[in-house]
Amino acid sequence: MRFMILVKASPESEAGVLPGEEMLATMGAYHEELSRAGVLLDGVGLKASAQGWRVRYGSSGKRTVVDGPFTETKELIAGYTLIQVRSRDEAMEWARRFPNPRGEGLDAEIEVRPVFELDDFAPGEGVQRFRDIEGARG
Repeated sequence: MRFMILVKASPESEAGVLPGEEMLATMGAYHEELSRAGVLLDGVGLKASAQGWRVRYGSSGKRTVVDGPFTETKELIAGYTLIQVRSRDEAMEWARRFPNPRGEGLDAEIEVRPVFELDDFAPGEGVQRFRDIEGARG
């Protein structure tokens, strides 16, 4: 089972403030532990929304590109860690150990969501196309 740990944006991350050495060391140690346990698939921080954009899809089929920044930081993601574990309980245990992304003593939030697996969908041409892509990637 794969789970994505989503790190919510903060005013600091949206202002482009990079994490300090202590935070990088703490996050590095946690991700090394995930790696040693064989459950880490990926993990990165995202640049501020000012450097990104959104694509809005209208009911008419029109697509509109909207440049960042985006105002609601509580709705934004500042980074993620993707893990593969045996159970929801194991994912929850790892999430409980995730370092506070803003630093100890500050309010912060992470969100954990299971990732859809191809076996969650009924067999069909679309699912097979994704299986073929996975096979080609190795």
